[in-house]
Amino acid sequence: MTSTIQHALDSIMNSRYPDHQPGAALLVTSDGETLYSKGFGLAKLTYREPVSAATNFRMASVSKQFTAMCIHLLEQDGRLCYEDTLLHFFPEFNPVIGSKISLHQLLTHSSGLLDYEAFVDEKATKQVSDEHVLQIAAATTESYFEPGTAFRYSNTGYVLLALVVEQVSGLAFGTFLQQYIFEPLGMKNSILYKENLKIPERAMGYAYNAANAPYFSDQSTCSATKGDGCIYTSLQDYQLWHKALRQPGLFELQPLLDKVYFPIDKERNWFYGMGWFFSRRKNGSCEMYHTGNTCGFSNLVIRLPEQDKLIAYFSNIADNQHLLTDFLDVLSNFPEFSPKSDLVRQLGELTR
Repeated sequence: MTSTIQHALDSIMNSRYPDHQPGAALLVTSDGETLYSKGFGLAKLTYREPVSAATNFRMASVSKQFTAMCIHLLEQDGRLCYEDTLLHFFPEFNPVIGSKISLHQLLTHSSGLLDYEAFVDEKATKQVSDEHVLQIAAATTESYFEPGTAFRYSNTGYVLLALVVEQVSGLAFGTFLQQYIFEPLGMKNSILYKENLKIPERAMGYAYNAANAPYFSDQSTCSATKGDGCIYTSLQDYQLWHKALRQPGLFELQPLLDKVYFPIDKERNWFYGMGWFFSRRKNGSCEMYHTGNTCGFSNLVIRLPEQDKLIAYFSNIADNQHLLTDFLDVLSNFPEFSPKSDLVRQLGELTR
């Protein structure tokens, strides 16, 4: 079985990522056993540096699960409550909006906060900061819907969550991540992006033009905000994170999903909570997904925690549709790894 899935994945990955182009790294595990862990293509075109399992990719929206865990750690320590409102942390917020929106709603994308990106000049030369996002959000007098009544994916909400972590802990968000998540779990290369900060084993981001030629696309106006998408990690480090989410203790995820969630589609048992899309199978087991897409990176993570299965697929290519198309078709030939591909494909639109 192992050799069969390795051969199938080698074939599709080699065909997609030639050794002179931007690439990807893929990890497949089951019951604690690593069945597949390989890199393809280049992490840096200029230096011909190959992708490996140690290569650090920008996670984009996959970062949100780490931001959510930071909030959980502070809640466990009694330093905040999920029902605390924005006005509790940010008195500059318009009281009509700020008094209605809770941390729980930010964590579950049910706040109705306006998308900050709509207020940003795409031609701006200076990257948007978390503080700028707060200024935009605090000044608004309207929302997309009454908070807590609907689901709408919100980068604004997760930017604010990182600011909450900083305010409550008294630490910079990157420092909090290092001290309370990365270092305790042995995630030695994982790091939060900051301009001019050295990132070990860093992959640079690329996109393809109309002529199908790659060009450098590592940063954009909205790619430097912290809580919604600024973490770098590797397959090696992410596997440690996956293990921590399964184990009883401080990072155990399942009990959190039982209380911090919002239904997206009740008929399909589809929910969002703690930085994850998840669904319940008829046998009670859980499927978890998230994508991450930004100017030069595309990522997909799939977890089947009860079976201890993980699929982590990181790429330094913008809008890499391979993550959500033929790759999933290959996996569908192995039922024990096959997720509900129709659900996963929809994530490509929901999490941009």
